Amino acid sequence: MPRDKCPAGEENRADVKRKGGIKWNKYLIAGLCMTGLIVLLAIVGIFWTPYSTTSMSASERFAAPSLRHFFGTDNFGRDIFSRVMKGIGTTILISTLVVAMSGTAGILVGALTGYFGGVVDEVVMRVTDAINGFPSILLALVVISVMGTGQRNLVISLGIVFMPSFIRIVRSEFIRLRDADYISRARLMGVGRIRILFVHILPNIFSTFWVSVMIGFNNAILAESGMSYLGIGVQPPQASLGKMLSDAQGYLTTAPWYALAPGLTIVWIVLGFSLLSEGVQRLSK
Repeated sequence: MPRDKCPAGEENRADVKRKGGIKWNKYLIAGLCMTGLIVLLAIVGIFWTPYSTTSMSASERFAAPSLRHFFGTDNFGRDIFSRVMKGIGTTILISTLVVAMSGTAGILVGALTGYFGGVVDEVVMRVTDAINGFPSILLALVVISVMGTGQRNLVISLGIVFMPSFIRIVRSEFIRLRDADYISRARLMGVGRIRILFVHILPNIFSTFWVSVMIGFNNAILAESGMSYLGIGVQPPQASLGKMLSDAQGYLTTAPWYALAPGLTIVWIVLGFSLLSEGVQRLSK
């Protein structure tokens, strides 16, 4: 139909859609640019950094930011920019493993309990209620105190902490869709339960699940940084943004760049993934 003959309502809807597209593009482009820079620094930091992240130099202690040291140096004369590059990789790796662990468990447990219900569903929900009853950091502290410090134990403890939220989200979506018309028709056609769960229902919850994954990823970044800040996360000499913040708190007046570099990096990462999540969410609408 030619545009001059389109009904007014359709033109208005088209205009709204075009405006909405411009709006979500802003979120998506900003998120991609910010997260792309972070991921690039993390990948490059695996193979190369301007300076060694562990070598100390007494003559270069607390050097101010310059062309030689972009973010300055710390109390041991180590290049902060190099340590931030390594710290970004560590934070992203741990957060990815945490979300992968808790998200996978959330899909499996949430799908089974949401679709079948029954006694197992009640037991799982009471367990998740008990876990959610504890502050997340406190629960992670308890798990680490039992298992010991280290990167592996940090991933396990945070994975346990974030698991209930994924289970509840997936469970609620499966409860909503298990009696949908297309699922009822699939049952009548003799489709197996496993195929219904993971072929017919699971793909239809990805838009909701994606948002929860991005939120969980941001929370994992903050939790990892907080645990490392307390000294029970990533251990020296491995670089960590949270540990750098902890070490810098005694030098806020004499060397403010020491705290600003890792602090602003954490803000940048969280903001970038938040914008990316918002952009993808608006794109799916």
